[in-house]
Amino acid sequence: MKDVLINARIESELKQDVEQILKQLGLSATQAITMHYQQIRLNKGLPFEMKIPNKETQRVIEESRNGMNVNDFSRKEVK
Repeated sequence: MKDVLINARIESELKQDVEQILKQLGLSATQAITMHYQQIRLNKGLPFEMKIPNKETQRVIEESRNGMNVNDFSRKEVK
């Protein structure tokens, strides 16, 4: 059951451009937003290559930010 209203501010030109595209696809803005939300839920992240890192990756990122377990190497070693 649809029972929540979402309010968002976007540029009017962006809205018009996207709504023209959606109209050609036979979709309303509400349908497109719903599809986007469903894809986020299904992918457990954005439906493109921007996802929440897993716990191990989060740990490594945090350690590197704190200078832990970081080895200094030169570009020559990377080859």
